[in-house]
Amino acid sequence: MAHVVTGDRQTQRISRAFPLGVHRSVAGVPDVPGAVNVSVFAPGLEAVDVWFEPRPGQWASALLERRSAGVHHGRVEGLRPGIRYGFWGHGAHLPAEPGSFQLLLDPYGRGIDTVQREDREPLWFSVATTPDFDWGNDEPPHTRWRDSVIYEAHVRGMTKLNPALPEDLRGTYAGMGHPATIGYLQDLGITAVELLPVHFHIDEPHLQELGLSNYWGYNTLGYFAPHTDYATPTAQAAGPQAVQDEFKTMVKNLHAAGIEVILDVVYNHTAEGGKDLPALSWRGLGEETYYRHDSDGRYIDTTGCGNSLDFSEPRVIQMTLDSLRYWVREYHVDGFRFDLAPTMARDAENRFDRRHPLLVALATDPVMHGIKLIAEPWDLGPDGWQTGNFPPGWADWNDHFRDTVRDFWLADQAALAAGEPAGSLARLGTALAGSAELFARSERTPLSSVNLVTAHDGFTLADLTTYNHKHNQANGEDNRDGSSHNRSWNHGIEGPTDNPRILPHRRQTARNLMATLLLSVGVPMITSGDEVGRTQHGNNNAYCQDNKTAWLSWQDDDDARRMFAATAALVRLRREFLARQPYAFPADPRDAFLLWFDASGQPMTDAAWHDPGCRVLQLLIGSGQGERAGLMVINGGQETEQIVLPSRATLDDAGVTANEGHLYELVFATADPEERRTGARLAPGEKDHIEGNSISVYRI
Repeated sequence: MAHVVTGDRQTQRISRAFPLGVHRSVAGVPDVPGAVNVSVFAPGLEAVDVWFEPRPGQWASALLERRSAGVHHGRVEGLRPGIRYGFWGHGAHLPAEPGSFQLLLDPYGRGIDTVQREDREPLWFSVATTPDFDWGNDEPPHTRWRDSVIYEAHVRGMTKLNPALPEDLRGTYAGMGHPATIGYLQDLGITAVELLPVHFHIDEPHLQELGLSNYWGYNTLGYFAPHTDYATPTAQAAGPQAVQDEFKTMVKNLHAAGIEVILDVVYNHTAEGGKDLPALSWRGLGEETYYRHDSDGRYIDTTGCGNSLDFSEPRVIQMTLDSLRYWVREYHVDGFRFDLAPTMARDAENRFDRRHPLLVALATDPVMHGIKLIAEPWDLGPDGWQTGNFPPGWADWNDHFRDTVRDFWLADQAALAAGEPAGSLARLGTALAGSAELFARSERTPLSSVNLVTAHDGFTLADLTTYNHKHNQANGEDNRDGSSHNRSWNHGIEGPTDNPRILPHRRQTARNLMATLLLSVGVPMITSGDEVGRTQHGNNNAYCQDNKTAWLSWQDDDDARRMFAATAALVRLRREFLARQPYAFPADPRDAFLLWFDASGQPMTDAAWHDPGCRVLQLLIGSGQGERAGLMVINGGQETEQIVLPSRATLDDAGVTANEGHLYELVFATADPEERRTGARLAPGEKDHIEGNSISVYRI
């Protein structure tokens, strides 16, 4: 049954190739009541039918009569919001009745509906929605990079066990936007949540065979549709429009609290996997164009996931840009973290290009202006490690920072405990300074460094101090998955223990890691649960653990409360310090200073930087125009050390004026004895001490 509007073909345009997807109204085409413009890029098909379900169980089709440069389009009557639809090659064999087999999903579909089938793969259908939503007075926070404290979280994992939430809101967008969750984030001092993938995603076949699911969500099936399973049961029952509205309400509520929303997005590959798996969308519409191939027609995979989208193709770039703009315009999101970002900037020769058309487009697009762009700057392709090489306007996850901080506080401590030599202070100094030299080569400042010690993949902060080895047996791969090089240290016993000698050291090391993260130059990212000592019981690849292994447990014991209090105090110190610095700090090196001193309060020498036996470092950070400076004292050795706080003469020689009456006030310490001394004031040049394996922070 044809439901296509034909019009007067000689005198009137009836449809347009762009915008792609389903739209009620498009510029240059007269509106027809009850009809929509349908457009799909399908270069692999000679002609395309759109199949849709105007009434439950009754399917109709319409030929998209026009074609332009691989885009099939037409004006279709009866495809209303809420209706399921999909594409199929015109004249191609239908394997069964429409609605009972997998149609090709619309790459631009705003909603996706899942139909479960007993003992068989589910079916997925695109669903038309409307953009209508009451945003009220919503205003994006536009938090400056220097003031940002990012919190990487999973919508379900963050809220599933929160006892303060009504049960039907746990594990949902509504739970994430609930006052109980928002209040927790505010108490911690978070300015942005970075949500693990919320684009519609599905489980890989091998996980289904194991009875597991893709908990993290890095297996996208729809770049324009929110993931349905994270909505409340009420919204899921009402359909994709209600899911969409619940997501927008979450964003609106977080914005009202001054918290930005950053989405972790996966444009490098799709859920269609390798060539041996069924066509769900792109593969059936134009496999040769959407996916990267070698000269023999085999997939080139720079992601480890079976396929890679081909970003040398203009339509792949267009789809990505259209998706990003859509989430900014329609969902008011504030930024994106790009999984395996180098794949998106590979040219026709599969080489990374920092002037790739996608990167240029993002830099010049007015919709994307001011939107936070964060790269995971590595993939599995040639020259895949690109930390520091993305262009201005981007920030990078800084794996150099991560590895250096872990080495200093974990691997080095393990070596010292075993009577072996540790590393020097040189790499740590670079990390504390926000890897300034690394980012300078791409004309960026340390504010392009997203500092992290942990992330969703790898050990949690607590597990870094508890396990020397991964324990991933629950993932069903005989412990082969996940990294075996974690730079962790169990402090002498593998796994949980009640040993009163081990536990205090583990907790102190965790506070050292958190303090280093939050007090370094750059933009800190906390992984959800690290602030309360969350454990995954040694699983460092919990991508398939949609259960208590990976969920935030919301434990409320003394250890959790102390770790939370320490983290919140560090965020508060960071915020108070930055509030007393000039606007350009620390991006403008002319208006910022980082001064390095040894234990005796004298400037660090090159020999001291590279001496493995030198494990005490003092860092004074501030600005000539600032109202306050901060001194961070680090003891990476095992014994308590005497220190001399930098004197006025030493500071004068370094070009820093210390007025009469200025004192060093101890405001934070990771070691118990020092913490009890907070509030103590000492004069410049006065002696103090610092416990082994600890950090003390003074303000001046």
